[in-house]
Amino acid sequence: MTMRRGFTLLEVLVALAIFALAAVVLGSAYVNVLNAYEVARRAARSDVDVKFARAALLAETDVDKAAQGGDFDSADGRHVRWTATIEPTTVADLFLVTFECECTGPDLPEPQRTKQVFRVLRPTWSQAADRATLRANAKDRIVKIQEKVNS
Repeated sequence: MTMRRGFTLLEVLVALAIFALAAVVLGSAYVNVLNAYEVARRAARSDVDVKFARAALLAETDVDKAAQGGDFDSADGRHVRWTATIEPTTVADLFLVTFECECTGPDLPEPQRTKQVFRVLRPTWSQAADRATLRANAKDRIVKIQEKVNS
């Protein structure tokens, strides 16, 4: 009976194939992690610009100026343009805002667009006549609900 003291050629080739496959999988995972970090870094920079544009919209007291939008150049050399569609709701002083922001710059391969829809309570955007009508309608609804509850 002879004892084997080494690996056969077939065993060595299988081990090399498994090692090569593992190296390819780990290498591609590493590249994906690096790409994800880059995407997150770019998104974080443009998030600052979008937040600043949204703050500019919310700071505007005139509804017509707010609806026109605006633009500015950020510290990173990007140009940011934003617009807003402002619609009144059935609640006094409450508005439905569709905010759109576009960031362009030398470090961006294509413009980054962001769209947000939110509600804003902004008394300075209301017209006095519209506010009075909406408040009267709300008062009527409350009275009807109270009558149903009490009967």
